[in-house]
Amino acid sequence: MDKESAMKLLLTSGGVSNPSIRDALVEMLGKPIAESTALCIPTAMYGMLPDTAVMTWRQIAGQTPTPLTELGWKSVGMLELTALPSIDKQNWIPLVRETDALLVCGGDVLYLHHWMRECGLADLFASLSKTVYVGLSAGSMVMAPHVGERFVGWKPRAGGDCALGRVGFSIFPHLDNVMCPENTMADAVTWAEHLPVPGYAIDDETAIKVVDGVVDVVSEGHWKLFER
Repeated sequence: MDKESAMKLLLTSGGVSNPSIRDALVEMLGKPIAESTALCIPTAMYGMLPDTAVMTWRQIAGQTPTPLTELGWKSVGMLELTALPSIDKQNWIPLVRETDALLVCGGDVLYLHHWMRECGLADLFASLSKTVYVGLSAGSMVMAPHVGERFVGWKPRAGGDCALGRVGFSIFPHLDNVMCPENTMADAVTWAEHLPVPGYAIDDETAIKVVDGVVDVVSEGHWKLFER
């Protein structure tokens, strides 16, 4: 059974990439995107430098094929997790609590996990009952209990592949994306064989919605659930 998360989770592979995923986001927000505020979290991308230096800016600026910031939000701010430990918590925690959506970019999932823990953001998740968490690739994978060895890039001091565990399944993103030749269905099968939990392989037209512990797949593409 999936672990209940106070936040509403929209876990995507390729962002809010089609009308079905966008409709799910609006439903979760409970109001139009144009009336909603968002914070973009690009931290995961720094775990893959130098390859992601330009992509980090493009993601924040809404100039990538993976829509997050360019959806027509009332306002979009940036929250850089690596800076937060040096900032008084009262200068950023109220901002997080007041924001309608957290837009969490892709990159290195274990690097993102480290900084979510290090800065204290992860400790807030259980109390953000009105917040919609929108993950992109690594931003989605970090919610899992395990990411799988094939997705271990940046290595935590303790080793392993553990992440936040706010859901009871793992995610294999970018399924059959031509830009990710090692993300075929055959690769997903191998990945799933080594997981201690169920796993979803999802393409960039698919998202996993989790509200009050209930899991729904929203897709205009293809996906597969690997049961344990």
